[in-house]
Amino acid sequence: MDRLLFTMVGLLTTLFTYAQTYGIQCEDTCNHIHGLDMSHYQQDIWWETLGDNSHMAYVYFKATEGKETQDYTYKRNIDLAHSHGLKVGSYHFYHANVPQHLQLRNFMSQCKPVDQDLIPMIDIETKPKSMSTRQFCDSLMKFLLMIEEAYHQKPLLYTGRNFYNNYLCGKVDDYPLMVAMYSNEEPQLADDRDYIIWQYTGKGRINGVNGYVDKSRLMGKHSLRELRFKPW
Repeated sequence: MDRLLFTMVGLLTTLFTYAQTYGIQCEDTCNHIHGLDMSHYQQDIWWETLGDNSHMAYVYFKATEGKETQDYTYKRNIDLAHSHGLKVGSYHFYHANVPQHLQLRNFMSQCKPVDQDLIPMIDIETKPKSMSTRQFCDSLMKFLLMIEEAYHQKPLLYTGRNFYNNYLCGKVDDYPLMVAMYSNEEPQLADDRDYIIWQYTGKGRINGVNGYVDKSRLMGKHSLRELRFKPW
């Protein structure tokens, strides 16, 4: 028995060392649908190499931020991701103290319906100190309704678990969620809401990208069909 236990411990240690040495990722060991969140921070991407990684099914690209910031890698990356078989979507980083109509105009100048496989995503990570939670949520809801009217479908909301629990809990029940929490344990929201995607690391590695990349996966029985962009 002792010899068997010693052998098992040795085998587990070897596997752990192998994983550390050769960079085994979550998507290498599970059956979930995995994807990426990318922007100019990834710099040059070798799409032919990345596209050969069959574990990645989708990618959300940063299109815009605030009233005028546009990601300069967006157009090139969205075209190349399409050409290598990934389903693509676009996101806007929201600033609650910037006029909504200017943010909408900025996003629409980049996020063209013809380029989209997935519904638009709104990145919600910051609340101005000058705003109360109620003011912040009123500002956000106004913008979400404008996005919905412009694209004829509800956007996906991206936010961190703690940010959701502190500011958004019970306020955005009608919108699908991507929740970020960098942990081995699945996020638990304060209201026990279901969410479609979990962004589980901001330090993922993948062939074709130098440096870190954000990785996510679909939860439970959810599918990309739920996020499909519906042309009008």
